[in-house]
Amino acid sequence: MDAVGPKRQVRSRKEAFRSALAGWWHVLRTQRNAWIHVLATLSVCALGFWLRLSSLEWAILWLAIGLVWTAEFVNTALEAVVDLASPDLHPLARVGKDVGAAAVLIAAAIAVIIGLLILGPPLLSQLPP
Repeated sequence: MDAVGPKRQVRSRKEAFRSALAGWWHVLRTQRNAWIHVLATLSVCALGFWLRLSSLEWAILWLAIGLVWTAEFVNTALEAVVDLASPDLHPLARVGKDVGAAAVLIAAAIAVIIGLLILGPPLLSQLPP
């Protein structure tokens, strides 16, 4: 146990989770693209259950979903910090925001490819001949 004490550690963990959930809620409340991610996540999960994916397929899909969500959250944090540091328009602020947005785009494109590779074949086999 560190010098802070067990009660303070529990309170700190609760505050950490509360802060993380507040950040999640902020992203959902303020980022239009986050709702696209919500719909994509729910659609992929529904298809995965319907197609009875294997554990490995689920693991790969969840890694792809997590990659997209992580990129979206980091991009939102980057945008907030850039806005704080550079409230006026500045070419480097634009570069930072554009690169963050590109990271989300790359993650989403990779997730789509992974989704097509995993969901495509069993989905096509469900179609009538």
